[in-house]
Amino acid sequence: MTSKPKIPPPTVGFLLHDVARLLRKRFEQRARELGLTRSQWQVLAYLDRNPGIQQGALAELIDVEPITVGRIVDKLESCGVVERRPHPTDRRIWQLYLTEKAGPKLVQMRQIGELTRSEAFLDIPDPERERLLQTLLSMKTNLTAACQMPVAERQAQDG
Repeated sequence: MTSKPKIPPPTVGFLLHDVARLLRKRFEQRARELGLTRSQWQVLAYLDRNPGIQQGALAELIDVEPITVGRIVDKLESCGVVERRPHPTDRRIWQLYLTEKAGPKLVQMRQIGELTRSEAFLDIPDPERERLLQTLLSMKTNLTAACQMPVAERQAQDG
């Protein structure tokens, strides 16, 4: 008789990755009928919060290569939901903006996001939800600060 291998308990990193992956997957399942990819939705969401952002800065925000953002913006521009406008003082720079046509898509996207979050938080009481969000925000703050410091310097401090 063979014994089953023991599965170690999940670590924070693996669990966060799995939850994020499942949130994206469920969002994509709901959004598929709207005709845009998750990457396109992500660009729309960031442009909504950062009108006039440059392509390179947007690429940094969503952690992809500028050429990838360029292709996504090309597609969104051809759909009429994004437009490139010249920078007022530097003609080499193009700024990105949503068009009026993006408004209804953003409303749909937010509704799908809310439904997805509702499924994720099903049967989790509000105080636990709030505690989770506060804990994740603290983790993000800690890691953001840590990433600003070279690893060797941090090790010397902890040392």
